[in-house]
Amino acid sequence: MSKAHDEIIEGSDICLRILYMIIGCAVVSFGVLILQSSEVITGGTAGLALSLSYMIGSSFGLAFILINIPFYILSYLKMGTKFTLSTIFAVTTLSAMTELLQLFPSFHLTPLLGSVIGGLIIGMGLAVLFLNGSSLGGANILSLFLQKKFGLDPGKTMFVFDSLVILTGLFSVGLVRGFYSILSVFMISMIVSMIKGKISITNEPKVPMETPSQAS
Repeated sequence: MSKAHDEIIEGSDICLRILYMIIGCAVVSFGVLILQSSEVITGGTAGLALSLSYMIGSSFGLAFILINIPFYILSYLKMGTKFTLSTIFAVTTLSAMTELLQLFPSFHLTPLLGSVIGGLIIGMGLAVLFLNGSSLGGANILSLFLQKKFGLDPGKTMFVFDSLVILTGLFSVGLVRGFYSILSVFMISMIVSMIKGKISITNEPKVPMETPSQAS
C-alpha cells in the first residue's frame, strides 16, 4: 500500500513539473513575441535564433532547436540525463509555442518598451523553468552548471554570456537596438538573480548530483 502510494505521489510530482514547464515555456514564448514586435534581440541561444530570423528570415523555432543541439551534450555530461531530457522538452515546447504565436495578429512596440517588458516576462518564465529543474539550453545550462560547480550567481553569468551574444547580433539589429537588447538581458538577469537562492536549493542533491531535476 505504501509503495503504491509513493508511486502515485511520484507520478503527481512529475505531472506537476511538466505543467510548470509548459507554463514557463508559454511565458517565455510571449516574451520572445514582444521582443520580435520591437525588433530587439536577447542573449543566449534565443538571441542567436532571433538574429538569424531577422537576417535570413528563418523560423525562430527551428533555429532555436538546431542551435541548442551542442549544448545538449554539455547538459548530458555535466547536469545528468533527467535534466537534459527536461531541457529538450522545454526547448521543443518553446519552439512550438513561438510558432503558434505567429498566427496571432502582428503588433509593434518601441524598442525601449519591448526590451523592458519582454525581458521581464522572459525572466519570469526562466525562473519557473529553473525552479523545476529545467532550462532553455545554451547559456541556461552553462549558468546552472557554474552555479552547481563554483557557486556563481546564474543571473550574472547569463548577463556576461548574453552580452557577448548581443555584440555578435549587432549586424542584424544595429547599434541602437543592440543597446536596447542589452537592456532586455539586464531585466532577465535581474529576475534570475532574485531567485538564485531558490534555484540553488532546487538543484541540491537530495538524490545524486548528476540528476538535479529530481530534487524537490
